[in-house]
Amino acid sequence: MKKLKILVVDDSAFSRRSITRMLEGMSQVVVVGYATDGEEGIQKAISLKPDLVTLDLEMPKMDGFTLLRILTTRFSLPVIVVSALSGADNVFKALELGALDFVAKPCSNASIELLTITEDLRHKVLQFCVHHADVHKNFPPEKNDSLIRLAGDTAGERTSSEFHLHGFDMVAIGASTGGPPALQQIFSALSRKYPFAICVAQHMPAGFTKPFAERLNRSSAFDVKEAEDGDQVLPGSVLIAPGGKNLLFELYGGQVIARVAAPTESDRYVPSVDVMFGSCAALYRKRLAAVVLTGMGNDGSKGVRDIKQQGGFMIAESEESAVVYGMPREAAATGLVDRVVPLHKVYSELIAQGGFV
Repeated sequence: MKKLKILVVDDSAFSRRSITRMLEGMSQVVVVGYATDGEEGIQKAISLKPDLVTLDLEMPKMDGFTLLRILTTRFSLPVIVVSALSGADNVFKALELGALDFVAKPCSNASIELLTITEDLRHKVLQFCVHHADVHKNFPPEKNDSLIRLAGDTAGERTSSEFHLHGFDMVAIGASTGGPPALQQIFSALSRKYPFAICVAQHMPAGFTKPFAERLNRSSAFDVKEAEDGDQVLPGSVLIAPGGKNLLFELYGGQVIARVAAPTESDRYVPSVDVMFGSCAALYRKRLAAVVLTGMGNDGSKGVRDIKQQGGFMIAESEESAVVYGMPREAAATGLVDRVVPLHKVYSELIAQGGFV
């Protein structure tokens, strides 16, 4: 099996050596070289032709964000940011510029603490190895109109039924790699409140989902917040599953409330889309619509079966717009998805199917 070629870009010699050792412990990859600054990073990307780049954002000579933009747009290179991120906004900026994923260093100085990211980094690189063929080379999406040009009015649409909801009370959305900018686009399109609630399971570690929710809230007419145990589910509101936790729902005193729970050993991905979908399906049944967006892995495919068993409506993002066509492909492979549409049509499809005009 051909090994994945990785280029490590970091100005810290300690970090370069540590990250290289972490990666060299994986049989599926080979570190083909390293760069100490942005300018050298460009040169090495040209000469070594890596399959994947790990990138520190804090570097001399060239801003890490500038290099990230160049690597993703000019060279179509997948990038995993490995950096001591000073503030969650930098994470979301990096993802919007096309970073495939991120691993937060525990500190910016040379410290043995850096080794604590080994498992996280290896997991994300391994996921990339598995889904290498599914990672699109045309990211990041520049604006909504670029997605409209990317797919025509009917391109990418398939239907397994002519099912129409005529209204729903909850929209459940699952996403992973590439999800934050995709969710940003969907929530920005919500220019007014509709009579349904939304819940989101985005694979993300603890500490990042609260600022992510605040970021989404600034651009949406819906009220977006990180879910807390006991939150009421109200029309016009969005609950984001907390990083590292699962989001479930239960009926209490005639009111649906959120329950935040620790993951179980069987939860491979957290927050779990399958767990959230299953919980929503049991409560909302035919009054539920759900969406599987871009992401690596198969989280959500079991939840699709739960939702359809209860009569809910199911949408999956199509291949032409998904940054990684892993999760939506697995959802569509169940044969139970009602619509497969590009990202720019997800919002309009929900509004149309729900009969909200």
